[in-house]
Amino acid sequence: MKPEILGVLQDLNFTEYEAKAYLALLGKSPLSGYAVSLNSGVPRSKIYEVLGGMVSRGDIIISHESTPLYSALPTNELIAQRKRKAEKIFEIAQEALEQYTLSSQNRENIWNISGHEAILNRVKEGIKGAKYRVLLEVWKEDAEELEDILRQASQRGIEVLIVCYGELDFDFAKVYQHDMSEHITSEYGGRWVVFSVDDKEVVAGMTSLGNDSLAAWTMHPGLVMPITEVIIHDMYIMEILYEFRKELEERFGPDLIYLREKFVIGPCGKKHYVHSLP
Repeated sequence: MKPEILGVLQDLNFTEYEAKAYLALLGKSPLSGYAVSLNSGVPRSKIYEVLGGMVSRGDIIISHESTPLYSALPTNELIAQRKRKAEKIFEIAQEALEQYTLSSQNRENIWNISGHEAILNRVKEGIKGAKYRVLLEVWKEDAEELEDILRQASQRGIEVLIVCYGELDFDFAKVYQHDMSEHITSEYGGRWVVFSVDDKEVVAGMTSLGNDSLAAWTMHPGLVMPITEVIIHDMYIMEILYEFRKELEERFGPDLIYLREKFVIGPCGKKHYVHSLP
């Protein structure tokens, strides 16, 4: 066998023994494993392991008779098979590397999103890409715009957990109803959305200001962690309220209003994220 031909086959991901066996079968087929060993120089102790691997990969064909016989896949079919496999590998590699690059770049960036529709569209894209869990803190009005895509995520096996300001009946999700939606809307001057997917990506911002609505979207770990934990923390509070509401309201007022009032800035009782302090 010419070394050059062996080298060509090895460039096609054949081992030396596989290349020798394939060339022996190109010269004469079908052959028994014993005959392939004799014609190729592959040791008898290795020949059936070598041939078995080539059969499973589709490089040769076996006929299951009392004595199995092997034939080489025609060279044009072999080359076409290798081309298809190489093209598929390149496609997968390109997509994986592009996603890795995008993810790496996004982990360092914080993007501004302007406008109610654009903010919810970014949340929808995040939900589409979810693999494990969606956490959402949102007003009823905005949650209803996300219902279809959240339902689809749940049907894919994604865990959907929502803290909602207002009554929300989503049978596919675990919903924690916040009791003070009207008071909080008045206090803050609008609605917000806080979204986390798979503990890797977050969107947070105001959604009730129309085209002036503004949110941030990021994969930066320094923001993903605290924003995600804010949602989880509110779920902790909801769980505690479900269990000990009477005792807590005796101490902190209806819906814990005394706690909210404790941390207001200025005399008007309003928060100033949207409008500056007077």
